[in-house]
Amino acid sequence: MRSNLTVVDHPLVAHKITMLRNEETDSSAFRSLCQEVTLLTAYEALRHLPTEPVSVKTPITTTQSPMLQGPAPAIVGILRAGLVMVEAILTLIPHGRVGHLGLYRDPQTHEPVEYYKKLPDNIDQREVLLVDPMLATGGSAVHALDLLSAAGATKVDLLAIIGCPEGVAAVHDRYPDTAITLAALDERLNEHAYIVPGLGDAGDRIYGTK
Repeated sequence: MRSNLTVVDHPLVAHKITMLRNEETDSSAFRSLCQEVTLLTAYEALRHLPTEPVSVKTPITTTQSPMLQGPAPAIVGILRAGLVMVEAILTLIPHGRVGHLGLYRDPQTHEPVEYYKKLPDNIDQREVLLVDPMLATGGSAVHALDLLSAAGATKVDLLAIIGCPEGVAAVHDRYPDTAITLAALDERLNEHAYIVPGLGDAGDRIYGTK
């Protein structure tokens, strides 16, 4: 039985998270660090992918060895900040299929607003990894999971770089079986629905916008 919350405990991840938190880290370095942290945490998030034995001929002999089973996994990024994570994960599973969900947080209500959706075909048959750097209120993640569920996806896990208890609780209140993998679990949300201590607005810091 898999735990439905994993916080990666590794000194390299912790080191890179500290660099991400630093307000002096520029956009170029921030993007690279997001990709590096995603790679390091994705190993845990993808640990459960099913495999099947296949016959392979080595230079020495023929043997049975595992390969990924079933249709290619789908990596679904929440725009725009999730794009940097999608690209990192594709280096691990280059045959993966990619989906995009365009959501933004209304500055007044803090509720997600949908503006774009494009998902791989046969998503009901695929393992799906939903990615977004920040799991704050959980509103965007829950809305994205609603969209994936409506599209037929039944095997969806969530990967974020930074999360907080409020966001984890929001996801698991609605989707208790969704496995969440985080590089760091922070303290709380502030009155503006930003994670504390957090790292600010991930999208703005990735792309150098305000």
